Amino acid sequence: MSEFGGMEELLQDFLMESTDLLSDVDNKLVELEKRPEDKALLNDIFRGFHTIKGGAGFLNVIPMVNLCHRTENLFDKLRNGELHISSEVMDVILDATGIVRDMFGTLGQGLMPGDADPRILSALDAALAGQPLAEVAAQAAAPAPAAPQAAPAAGSPDWNQLYQAVAPAAAAAAPAPAAPQAAAPATPARVEAVPPAPAAAKPPAPKPAQQSKPSGNAPAASGPQENTIRIDTVRLDMVLNLSGEIGLTKNRLTTLRTEILQGNRDTNTLRSLDEAISQLDLLVGDLQNAVMKTRMQPIGRLFQKYPRLARDLARQLGKEVELVLSGEETELDKTMIEDLNDPLVHLVRNAVDHGIESLEDRIASGKKPQALVQLTAEQVGDHILIEITDDGKGMNPDALRRKAIEKGLIDQETANSLDEKQCLQLIFLPGFSTKDQISSVSGRGVGMDVVRTNIQKLNGRIDINSVAGEGTRISISLPLTLAILPVLVVRACNQPFAVPLAMVREIITIDSSAIQEVSGKPTIVVRDEILPLKTLAGLLGWAPTQKPYFGVLMQSAEKSFILAIDSFVGRDDVVIKPLQNIRPKGVAGATLSGDGSVVLVLDMEDLLASSESNNTTVRTTDVIAT
Repeated sequence: MSEFGGMEELLQDFLMESTDLLSDVDNKLVELEKRPEDKALLNDIFRGFHTIKGGAGFLNVIPMVNLCHRTENLFDKLRNGELHISSEVMDVILDATGIVRDMFGTLGQGLMPGDADPRILSALDAALAGQPLAEVAAQAAAPAPAAPQAAPAAGSPDWNQLYQAVAPAAAAAAPAPAAPQAAAPATPARVEAVPPAPAAAKPPAPKPAQQSKPSGNAPAASGPQENTIRIDTVRLDMVLNLSGEIGLTKNRLTTLRTEILQGNRDTNTLRSLDEAISQLDLLVGDLQNAVMKTRMQPIGRLFQKYPRLARDLARQLGKEVELVLSGEETELDKTMIEDLNDPLVHLVRNAVDHGIESLEDRIASGKKPQALVQLTAEQVGDHILIEITDDGKGMNPDALRRKAIEKGLIDQETANSLDEKQCLQLIFLPGFSTKDQISSVSGRGVGMDVVRTNIQKLNGRIDINSVAGEGTRISISLPLTLAILPVLVVRACNQPFAVPLAMVREIITIDSSAIQEVSGKPTIVVRDEILPLKTLAGLLGWAPTQKPYFGVLMQSAEKSFILAIDSFVGRDDVVIKPLQNIRPKGVAGATLSGDGSVVLVLDMEDLLASSESNNTTVRTTDVIAT
């Protein structure tokens, strides 16, 4: 039940605009810490926070107004020169903006947020008064002095000792009850069962706005995905115009259909029909592209969250790190932007925690004290390339190999067969971590495994390049959209299948004489690279009906293999339809071909994993049999 009855639309508008404003304020605060004398930047921050306070006041969100008012007063003194920027002051301001963001989450559920943490309000008041914030923080962290316990009266039992004797386990988990007041001497001393601590004695649960931020290497849980999207009116006008053109072409086709049904099938009529169909084909293609563009959003809306993340983590680890963003205007499908948040959070945190050395190590190696982490995005053909680069210590392939053996993730024989590129891919193994100690930031070995899994769900690829002592670059390649998937349509056992075109490197012909057995499995050498040969029929568990003539060289994550097929139809762009109430292994969905037949779209990662788990092997005789 919403506490903003009749104002839900205004609340949603406020949250949408204020969330963007607060993200912009966070980024500018990080910039202000680098350029404390930039008055224009400080004025922009002041105006943004003032706008948020005004919207909160209109909705009568008093706790947010009180917090914003204190922070706004601090901004006012900073821009008037009465106070000066310091790391401690910036920490307090960023803590305040973090609580405002938590309040946004509470408002998004239709609830009124509780009052801000009193420690933050006290720190803001101390900053406004010009008091040293280190002393305020120490006072806030110091435990309150324990109240002196009254000595038991003569003749009365020691209730604390009795409680511990009766319920020693409970005494370790809950505070002992306070000693009762001294009883009158005439009262007989009786030992009664001491009840457990009453529920009222428990500290009250914190209000939503006062909850502490989660720690650990998992990112903060994101709220429900937005169901709204901002679209440029120019793009909507284009969709409207194309819809009108399609309507006119439809009328023309209706007229030609009537003429043909009446027996008028002369050359001019058939030529007009062909022209109208060609025109309709062009218009539908343009409309499809225009509709897809309405779903595209600049990736900068996602990137703007990370400077604050990198800054806070660097402060926590005692490092100096600058996060540089590039290509924020690059557009990507809105649903993909939302799903990219968790992987990029892991990668930025890993770059700051694992990639960047300590301040002492950087100075000892002759590097600048301030490390540089770059997050870039650009469109390359029909894909988006996102790169996270750092100038840290890089990765040593031999050290990764030893760590994987030490954790029991691979055996010695497998480790000896890995080249440097494959050693770098070991960081994606579940449970792999280079940290021996588990901290609130890393060490559990789940981060990079989650990253690869999420990127693969987006039909993307992730690659690593690293030079020991110089740094690491992680590249993510993604399709522009998931609504339309480019595929290669192939045939196996007289049935058409579609495989994602992003995994296809090339198509080759299969010569029986080129097939060689390695460890009992068929392989083919392609440009001095030994690749395993897998038949599509074998992966599906079907009996082959003929000798496969063609092979598709595919790359799945760090694996490359040849997929043997009977024939191929060609390239196509399909709209995947999920299969209702059924999810066969290795099948992502279905689509319709031009002739109306059903084409199954294969999930190659799932198909390969299922094949390996079932120990499915392909015999050479199955490949070369006629």
